[in-house]
Amino acid sequence: SGFPLPTATSILKRQKQLRRKNVRFDQVTVYYFARRQGFTSVPSQGGSSLGMAQRHNSVRRYTLCEFAQEQEVNHREILREHLKEEKLHAKKMKLTKNGTVESEEADGLTLEDVSDDDIDVENVEVDDYFFLQPLPTKRRRALLRASGVHRIDAEEKQELRAIRLSREECGCDCRLYCDPEACACSQAGIKCQ
Repeated sequence: SGFPLPTATSILKRQKQLRRKNVRFDQVTVYYFARRQGFTSVPSQGGSSLGMAQRHNSVRRYTLCEFAQEQEVNHREILREHLKEEKLHAKKMKLTKNGTVESEEADGLTLEDVSDDDIDVENVEVDDYFFLQPLPTKRRRALLRASGVHRIDAEEKQELRAIRLSREECGCDCRLYCDPEACACSQAGIKCQ
C-alpha cells in the first residue's frame, strides 16, 4: 500500500543506448578535391608532386553498398590502365630488344596502341591488387594539365631533388666509436647513427 518503487536502470545500459543513437555506419560521405601541384610530398622520381585544392569542389553520399560498387568500378579502371601501361612497356621492350637497339616504331607507340582485347582485367582479383603505385613524371604532369594546371612551378622540381639527395646522406661518418666533437649527429643533439 503505497507508491510503486521506480525501477532502477543500469548506468551501463543507458550509455550503450546513447552510443547506439549517435554512431551511424549506414552511409559514406566522400569529398572531392581538384588536383593541384603538390608542394607536400616527395615523389621517388623527378618532376613535380601531386596535391589537391584547399577546399573540396563537390560532396557525394553513398550507402555502404553503393560505395563498395563505386570502389569496385574505380579499382577496375585503375587496374585496366596499369595493365595497359605494362603491356605497352612490354611491346616497347620487345621492339627494342630490351632497350639495346633503337626503334622508331617503339618510340611512336602510345596507350592507344594497346587494345582492350589485350587486357584481361576480369581474371585478376581487384581487391588483392595494390593500387598505390608510384606515378611516372610524365603521367603526373599529364594529370596536372588535365586538371587545369597550366603553369607548373619548376622550382619545386629542384627543391624535391635537393630533399631526395639530403635523404641519401643521413647520419654521420662515425665508425666503431663516436667522437662527439666530430659527430654530426651528436652536434645536432641526436643519438649517433
